[in-house]
Amino acid sequence: MTAMQATLDDFAQRIRAAAHSKTPLRIRGGGSKDFYGQTLQGEVLDTRAYQGVISYEPSELVMTVRAGTSLREVEHLLAEKGQCLAFEPPHFGDTATVGGMVAAGLAGASRASVGTVRDFVLGIRVLNGKGEDLTYGGQVMKNVAGYDVSRLMAGSMGQLALITEVSLKVLPVAAGEATLAFEGLRQQQALDALNRWGGQPLPLNASAWLHDATSGKNMLYVRLRGAAAAVEAAVVKMSAEGQALAAKVTRMGSEAQADWQASTEQSLPFFTQAPSADACLWRLSVPQTTPDLASLGVGEHCYVEWHGAQRWLWASAARAEALRQVAQQVGGHATLFRTSAQHGEADKAVGVFSPLEAVQQRIQAELNHQFDPAGVFNPGRV
Repeated sequence: MTAMQATLDDFAQRIRAAAHSKTPLRIRGGGSKDFYGQTLQGEVLDTRAYQGVISYEPSELVMTVRAGTSLREVEHLLAEKGQCLAFEPPHFGDTATVGGMVAAGLAGASRASVGTVRDFVLGIRVLNGKGEDLTYGGQVMKNVAGYDVSRLMAGSMGQLALITEVSLKVLPVAAGEATLAFEGLRQQQALDALNRWGGQPLPLNASAWLHDATSGKNMLYVRLRGAAAAVEAAVVKMSAEGQALAAKVTRMGSEAQADWQASTEQSLPFFTQAPSADACLWRLSVPQTTPDLASLGVGEHCYVEWHGAQRWLWASAARAEALRQVAQQVGGHATLFRTSAQHGEADKAVGVFSPLEAVQQRIQAELNHQFDPAGVFNPGRV
């Protein structure tokens, strides 16, 4: 028996014992996303002992990796072959693992253009709440018949099963890239421009708008990726349109890469400098065409990503109902992403995630029962 198989057997034994005794288990990789979701409960089941790349076929654009493997290690291996995880998963620390990446389901700056985590999951291996070893999907895109369980695990927050192995689609690094900075566009002007550009054959990859408190300037950043000729043509076209809007347009240099990384990892001043001790970081997922949040009464200290589909803002937990009403009115939802410095975990009493509708709640409850009948995996996390 190999060491990895022995580790897998140990996981299964712990799960069966927990199910028998009704002891909650907290599935945990590196813990870099422990802040995300409701209050943590249960005995820690650390997945990092089950690590390593099982297979990597650069020519086939597919990698199969154990869940406890360091996400940074995987990205370094891909970079050596000129490839990447196109959805740019946030790490939030050096300890992030592949299993945690899939379970959290979070994506970075390019999500609106290339897709999210679940779009790149080809197959998955899990241990369910009975300790049974199950495999779904495979290593190609067209391998699903019936319910797509592999992608169901993306964003499940460890409540359905213990992810043990994942097969991922990877992509080559784009041949061309450029970042344009537009100075002077108000938030609504930026949203209008992004929606207009989004309807044209332009290689838009990522965008970010914010009011820079230090300089007092409104800034829109747009990253272009694709064929080198397409990127250069888009730079010319978009620069001219930006200037027509009276914006100062600058093509950024090598510093752009570090800035986009800081945006994904939430290390920009917007994310690290809360406006008050009771301010929480809220994430609003809304249609891209949603107007400036300030016009809806909730837009203070806003950071706009994903061509308008993801909007971050600082507000106290007391404003949870107002934020969720506004998000629901436009067809979206609001998530309490990080708690305040003043109240910490107490802020989560308002609920981290927007409540599901009755039909969705029944589906979720039935899925939980089928995968984890004893209810031992990450109870209360969602």
